[in-house]
Order: sequence, then C-alpha cells, then structure tokens
Amino acid sequence: MAIANDIPPSHSVLDLVVNASIPVQLVMLILLLASVISWYMIDRKRTAYKRWKKIADQFEGQFWSGGEMRKIYVKWGRQDNPEGIANIFLAGYREFNRLAKQQNVHRSDMVNGVHRSMRVALSKEIGLIESNLPFLATVGSTSPYVGLFGTVWGIMNSFQSLGTMQQVTIATVAPGIAEALIATAMGLFAAIPAVIAYNKFASTTERLISRYEIFMEEFLSIVNRQDLGGR
Repeated sequence: MAIANDIPPSHSVLDLVVNASIPVQLVMLILLLASVISWYMIDRKRTAYKRWKKIADQFEGQFWSGGEMRKIYVKWGRQDNPEGIANIFLAGYREFNRLAKQQNVHRSDMVNGVHRSMRVALSKEIGLIESNLPFLATVGSTSPYVGLFGTVWGIMNSFQSLGTMQQVTIATVAPGIAEALIATAMGLFAAIPAVIAYNKFASTTERLISRYEIFMEEFLSIVNRQDLGGR
C-alpha cells in the first residue's frame, strides 16, 4: 500500500506578506513606513544631541575661562547658524549692548530686557530640541495597536474562509494566522525602538534644557552686576 506524502508546502515570510489580504498589507505598509521614518529621525536626533552637547562644552569652557566677553560674542557671532547655548548667549549680549548705549537705563530694566531676549532664544532652542519627539512617542504608543488591528483582520478572514471548506487541517489555517501574526510582529518592531529612543531623548532633552536655563540665570546675574565690559 502506498503512503501519500501529505507534507504541507512551506511558506516564507515574503510569500505570506504578498498573499495577505489588502487591509493587512496596508497595515504592514503603514508600520514599515513608520519604522523607516522613526529610524531616520532617531539617527538625526542622536547626531543633533551630540552636536548641541559639543557646542555647550566648547562655549562654556570659553565663557568661564576668564576671557573677554566681547571677544566671545564676536567669535560665536561670526558663525552662519549659531545654535544651542551660544545662540542664547548671543541674544542676551546683543540686547545688553543695545540697552547699554541708551542713557538713564535702570539696572532692573536692563536685566528684564536681557532676560526677555534670552527667554525667546531659549524657547526657539527648546522647540528644536523637542522636535520629532512627539512622532516617536506616537509611533511607540500606537504601532502595537495598528499591528493588532491587522492581526485581528487576518484571523477574522481565516475563520470566515473555514466555512467554505469541507475538511479543515492545520495546513489550511496556518498561512492565514501566520500572515496575521506578522502584522503584530511588525507593530512591535516599529514600536520598541521608538519607545527606547523617546525615553533616552526625553532624558537628554531635560538635561540639556536645564543646562541652558542654568547658564541663562548665571548670565543674568552677571548682567545685574553690569561687569560685562570688564570681562
């Protein structure tokens, strides 16, 4: 008696994706795009944080080394696009120079004017530092649910197709369930790096902003003493 060879054909991940239903394919495409964009933003943000930290280290090293303040202002003001802590300093020192040229300017008015200018510059820097973080947070929080939607849809289609079959085996059910689970896997693949990067960047952002604010308060203290010209 001949024994029938009933080994089910193997299905690669690519085959499952290609043969998936249209809604599940759309879910996979959305998650793939979200993952690619997230990795691109993660790389850019990591590079930007390194640059801002390097600028802060260099600037504060020069600022607190006892050098003349005007020379520091001229040096950093020559840059095409000053950013970070240097941009906050330039805004404050520029306003100080403008008010110092006026007669009968009260010290409190000078401090308040410099503070407003530095606060505006600080707000712009905070906007740059925090840019793209909401997107990473959104991808990290919603991707698993988007993948779950694709999974539920794929499993629902698999069970609906069972009603038209006279004989149900694992081989007939497995491909539909497998394609559905791929959507869940892609959702996690997009979410996990985004969550990790967001948490790390949020911590770095908090430290960097705190560093900017401390420098601003120290600079205002110097302005209050009005000894910038002698530095």
